[in-house]
Amino acid sequence: MNIQLMQGQFSAQDAVDIITQLINVKIKFHEKKIEAHDGEEATKMREKRIKDLQQDLHAVRQYVLANGKSISIESVLQLS
Repeated sequence: MNIQLMQGQFSAQDAVDIITQLINVKIKFHEKKIEAHDGEEATKMREKRIKDLQQDLHAVRQYVLANGKSISIESVLQLS
């Protein structure tokens, strides 16, 4: 099953805003799991994932803002 989340042209700022919000939701998900004390190994994995997401967000912001006034985004949620 596929769900089309986004498809289209966005201004650079709108693209950054949308992507930032999406990544922040995922970061908050991991933070809540850490607060629920999933265990030490799971916590370390989640902390690493949060850092990876933060680095990805930084890279995306730089890329989008450096590459013009609009950007095309396509995002599909694929369930299997």
